[in-house]
Amino acid sequence: MIFTRTEDFAAHADALRRAGKARIVFTNGVFDILHVGHVRYLQAARELGDTLLVGVNSDDSVRRLKGPSRPLNPEAERAEVIAALACVDSVCLFSEDRPDVLIKAVRPSVHAKGGDYKDADALPETPLVRALGGEVVILPLVPGRSTTRLVERLSGGEK
Repeated sequence: MIFTRTEDFAAHADALRRAGKARIVFTNGVFDILHVGHVRYLQAARELGDTLLVGVNSDDSVRRLKGPSRPLNPEAERAEVIAALACVDSVCLFSEDRPDVLIKAVRPSVHAKGGDYKDADALPETPLVRALGGEVVILPLVPGRSTTRLVERLSGGEK
């Protein structure tokens, strides 16, 4: 299920809680070219709770974060691909650079992030997640797997 409005995503999270899925895991990302690192990361995040909700950056926010040549795939397609994964329960597009608005709306028990962040205390969202009663979990990266690396290889910049 894909949401484009934060309010609808929040209502969905509340409905999941009422249905007994109280331990909501939230994560977010660009997910520009889906690769095994993304899949393993999302599977590991799902194992942390009853349901996995994913925020996907809008095209405008990706350009601000990654530069004018990104994203390679449009937001609707990136959201559809992530939503199609068995481990993902629902997706919401968001236009901010950080997922704070979605975190406030969903109030996750767990906010999962990839191992490109070494310390949960250094993650900008950590104070918000903790203030809402949640925890931040850093999941390991799959070595050598990243969209940036794939883009470099495709452009001939890396072998």
